[in-house]
Amino acid sequence: MSADQAVPGPDGLLRCPWSLSAPDYLGYHDNEWGRPVHDDNMLFEHLCLEAFQSGLSWLTILRKRENFRAAFSGFEIEAVASFGQGDVVRLLADGGIVRNRAKIEAAIGNARAAVALPVGLGELIWKFAPDDVRVPVSLSDVPSSTPESKALSKELRRHGFSFTGPVTAYATMQSCGVVNDHLAGCVSRDPGRVASS
Repeated sequence: MSADQAVPGPDGLLRCPWSLSAPDYLGYHDNEWGRPVHDDNMLFEHLCLEAFQSGLSWLTILRKRENFRAAFSGFEIEAVASFGQGDVVRLLADGGIVRNRAKIEAAIGNARAAVALPVGLGELIWKFAPDDVRVPVSLSDVPSSTPESKALSKELRRHGFSFTGPVTAYATMQSCGVVNDHLAGCVSRDPGRVASS
C-alpha cells in the first residue's frame, strides 16, 4: 500500500491519507467531506470558504470556520447579500477570519448573485454532477478540476459570481458530495460505515 492510498486511521479503519495529518481533518473527513449537501446556505458557505482557502492551507480555514460563520451571519445568503461597506470594514478588522478585501467583497457579491439566481444555488451546482462514478485509488487519481467544474465555474461567472474558478468549483463539488473523491477502501466512501470520531 503506497502512502497516497487509503491508510489505517487511529481506529484501524482505512481513510484518505490527508485526513490523518491533523485531528481537525479527521472529523471533517469522517463527518462532512464528500457528504451530499443540497441546502443553499450550506452550499454557499462551502463555496465561500473554498474561495477564502485559495493560496492558504485548508486547515487554516477549518480552524477559523466558526469565526467565519459568526462574521458572515452563518452564511445565510440573504443576510450576506445585505452587507454594506460598513460590514466590509468590520470584516477587514476581524482577526478571526482571513482579512482579504477581494475575497470578502467576493463573498458579499456572490451572495447577491445567489439571491438573483433563477433557481436555487443547490439546483445550479448539482446540475453539474458527473454522470460517471469515478473511484480514485490514490491521491494522484484525484484531479484539481474536471470538465464539470470548468462548466460550473463558467456558469457561476455568467451569473456574476467571482473567486469561483474551476479549482474552487471542484473543491466545492468535493466537499459537498457532488463528487465522491474518497479513495478506494476509505471508510467514508460508504458514509454508513464511518465510526464517530
